[in-house]
Amino acid sequence: MKSKVVVEFQGVNTVIKDMEDKVKEIWKTNGGKIKDIKTLDIYFKPDEKMCYYVINEKETGNFPV
Repeated sequence: MKSKVVVEFQGVNTVIKDMEDKVKEIWKTNGGKIKDIKTLDIYFKPDEKMCYYVINEKETGNFPV
């Protein structure tokens, strides 16, 4: 089964997988290796149009959606 989760709020549409891919891209750009990601928590705040993340329970960041 193939599925896609889309969040829509006040004119903002985003696909959860796209946010995950963006976090991984940021991680790799900063010298990390995908295999080193043990946990990834993503928090999407549609009212702020921001995505916040925590990698391995310690590395944090955010980006606009």
